[in-house]
Amino acid sequence: MTRPAVSVIMNCLNSARDLRAALDSLMAQTLEDFEVIFWDNGSTDQSAAIAQSYGARLRYFRGAVTVPLGAARNLALAQARGRYLAFLDCDDLWRPQKLEKQTALFEANPRVGLVCTDTEIFDGRRVLKRLFAEAAPVRGSVFGQLMERQWISMSSAVIRREALAGLASDGCPPGEGRNGGWFDESLTVCEEADVFYRIAHDWELDFVDQPLTLWRVHGANTTFRKFGRFADETLRILDKHCRLYPGYAQEHADLVALLSRRAAFQKAVALWREGRNAEARAAIGPWRNFSRKYRLFWWASFLPGCLFDVAARVYFALPAGLRR
Repeated sequence: MTRPAVSVIMNCLNSARDLRAALDSLMAQTLEDFEVIFWDNGSTDQSAAIAQSYGARLRYFRGAVTVPLGAARNLALAQARGRYLAFLDCDDLWRPQKLEKQTALFEANPRVGLVCTDTEIFDGRRVLKRLFAEAAPVRGSVFGQLMERQWISMSSAVIRREALAGLASDGCPPGEGRNGGWFDESLTVCEEADVFYRIAHDWELDFVDQPLTLWRVHGANTTFRKFGRFADETLRILDKHCRLYPGYAQEHADLVALLSRRAAFQKAVALWREGRNAEARAAIGPWRNFSRKYRLFWWASFLPGCLFDVAARVYFALPAGLRR
């Protein structure tokens, strides 16, 4: 069969509520040379019927059992035939020129391994913020800058097939391999950033400076509630980089320090939420005076854990500069 320009990966688990809007935004793309790899991770709602109503361009697959998202992404990627690999979460939306503008950047520069777009974060009714306003993107060889401030949303990312292939050795399962595999199936909250970092280590990145992706959020921000897992996975990513890239600790001493500080902050937040205030201050203590964020957290950690949700709302309302 003719190889499409783009394979669009959609991973679904009971997404019927917003799925048709996502698929309609995909089918409205000005670039028409794409296939959809739709991986149903065991849905029990109307997701399967909705997806299959879109015809032959959508290739529907259903897993025998429900698996974690990273594993489901790898299963879908194994079916993809396109030169470029895009990702659309089932509750997000694309504007019509997204794929056209991104593929043009790949065609203009064979050294580019990943192209993203600006992203508007919305709640279904109104736009809450724009991602590039929070974390300014950079073009080119930007491994260090990306690890300092992550500006790529999953539904905005398109990856050159060769860049993804370089993350896994021939004959290795998708989650394993010489460079750590595709999506690391041992990660549950940082698996997307982990892929972006490893591509940025070996390839140039580019971006479309327009909000062509809409990222739908549901309910209250739950990031703080996952900070214990973020802390563990941040350190696992650091360990992975030190294993994959000889001399990493010397060449990127600043990133080693950055990830160590980040993990300490994430761990401290998790401890505070559990009411272990003194342990939280001990975790952040070595970096207490490093930045305004750490100083703010130090003083907040004297508050009782029952005020966690209030403090979280205040934190996410602060300007991005104060949260770095």
